[in-house]
Parts: sequence; C-alpha cells; structure tokens
Amino acid sequence: MKNLLTDIAGVRVGHAENAKVGSGTTAIIFDSPAIAAIDVRGGGPGTREGSLLDLASTQERVDAIALSGGSAFGIEAGGGVQAWLAEQGRGLNIRGAVIPLVPGAIMFDLLNGGDKNWGRFAPYRDLGYEAAVAAGHDYAEGSVGAGLGATTATFKGGLGSASAVLDNGIKVAAIMVVNAVGSVTVGEGPWFWAAPFEENGEFGGHGLPPKFTPDMLAMRIKGGPAAAARENTTIGAVVTDAALTKPQAKRLAMIAHTGFARAIYPVHAPTDGDVLFAAATGEKSIEPLVGLTELGTVAANVVARAIARGVYSATALPFPGAQPAWKDRFGA
Repeated sequence: MKNLLTDIAGVRVGHAENAKVGSGTTAIIFDSPAIAAIDVRGGGPGTREGSLLDLASTQERVDAIALSGGSAFGIEAGGGVQAWLAEQGRGLNIRGAVIPLVPGAIMFDLLNGGDKNWGRFAPYRDLGYEAAVAAGHDYAEGSVGAGLGATTATFKGGLGSASAVLDNGIKVAAIMVVNAVGSVTVGEGPWFWAAPFEENGEFGGHGLPPKFTPDMLAMRIKGGPAAAARENTTIGAVVTDAALTKPQAKRLAMIAHTGFARAIYPVHAPTDGDVLFAAATGEKSIEPLVGLTELGTVAANVVARAIARGVYSATALPFPGAQPAWKDRFGA
C-alpha cells in the first residue's frame, strides 16, 4: 500500500500542468470500465457528464475521470482524456462506434497569480491528453496536476491521496483536489481538522490542539465576506475494489462525502462546488447493508485524510503575493 488511489488494482493516475498559467489537470484511468456515481453538495459546482452518472441514466460504467483547474474552461480537460482513450480503442461500443466515457469536475483557480491570457483556446484539452498519457501507478501529491493552482482560506491547497484496507480485505482509496472556501487547519494551524483520522503521521502528526478557543472556531473563508460565487471547490474521487451496483456506488459517494465535513471548516458553502465521484472496479463481493456501511465509513475517513494531505504536501506558487504553504510555516 502506497497510500495512493492506485492501491486499487486497475487504476492509474496522471498529472499535467502549465506552470505559467498556474493550473493543471489530473486524469484517473480505469484499465477496465468501472461502475461510477457522483454526489454534489457545493453551491457552485462544475461538472462534465454529470447526468450520465444519475441513477436514472442507463449507462453504468465509465472509462476515466478528469479533474481539472480552470473553472468552466477546465471542463475541456475531459475531452483530452477522451481523445487519448479513443486512440487506445477504449470506450462504449455502439455498432462499431467507440465512445470513451469521461465524467469530470473542475475547480476555480483563475485568481492565483498565474497568466490566464492563453489566447483563443484554453490549454485544458491538451493538459487532459497529457495527463492521460502520463497515467501510471506512482504519482506526486501537493501542488501538482489539478491541485497546482488550488488555495484554501488559510494555506495553499493541493492534491492529496489516502487509502485503507478493511478487515475483509476490501480496499478503498481517495484522491482529492483541495481548493476550499474554508480552512483545512484548526485556526491558523498547525493542527488539521482531520487529525483524528490520521495514520502514521501522514500530515505531520500534530493531533488536535489541547484546547479549542473561540478564535479557532471562528469562520475563516477565502476572500472574506466579499467572496464571489464559484471561486472555490474541493473535488475528487473515492475508488474501491468492491463489487457495487450503480445505486450502491451512489450511496458510497454520499457516505464518503462526510469526509469533507471532517476535514474542512466550513464546507459545502454557497461558494463551494464540492463534488465527489465514487467508482468500483468490482473485484470483491460485499454484504449490501452492514458491509456497504462499513465501506462508506472507512471511505469517509480516507477522504478526510486525503484532503489534509493535499494541503500538507502543497508548495506555494512562484508568483508575487502567492498564498503560503503549510510547510512554509511549520516545516515538514
């Protein structure tokens, strides 16, 4: 176990970034189509193929998931991932027509200091293609891929991962892009709200403060009271090797979304676009009631850990006035 999404067999992850723009894309590639669902709880989401994952829709499996910066421009990243899959002959076959299915979600990183004057077309389709080409079993965390331009209310945001194994051998893992309107740290840190779920000092081992003060519990939001809509979002995916139906994957996404609330304060705000995908590769059977509940419980913990790791692993962008990283203040 590497504490990565790729601890789930048949899953690969790749990043692509544009340092000048200060933004990037992450591709999650399934070696075989995976059952997938989505749960949206933020007030300003941006998604691609979200309706495909609705329980009323016929199609159950997807070939990949695209996560991207760029706000609405970043939705094109899914087209780049789709283009790479098409080159591999991957996709839904309809009487000889092959159509790769790539849902996606985007987050707002247009005000982080990068040069967004990219001309007629945004770079995200090309970044999506590059991320798919780069997909493998090892990948970096922090200010990489879709997490390159991420920020939070207090420290630089980023991309984080975590994984776990249940007692029955079923695995679950998460990858999260943390660009929240709220804070991932208690007050000004160094403590993370997700501290009760930390394993092996994966985000510093500071635990929780010995005492909570009113200042620690005060609301800290990005941009202050004048924060504009759609400037924030935490997006990601939780993947398991359990055999789930599409409704069960939806339930997993709903339970795992609890991890947002365990790691971000406040969360699911009108100016957030919080989106979580859930996917299942279908290798191991699971009891549909207690078993699924246990899987969701652990998945929520994994999501919370991945969110904390995204901020813990981040580095500041090299732009004037860029938001400092957690490690700039507290070290490793």
